[in-house]
Amino acid sequence: MDIGSKVKSARINANLTQEQVADFLNVSRQTISNWEN
Repeated sequence: MDIGSKVKSARINANLTQEQVADFLNVSRQTISNWEN
């Protein structure tokens, strides 16, 4: 399992959207998408 899969899995398990994670980390939603992919 690569890091992107771990990030996505953790986000889904926490029941958060990419937008919510992005806001929390003060990055764009696109950044989260890039990390996951």
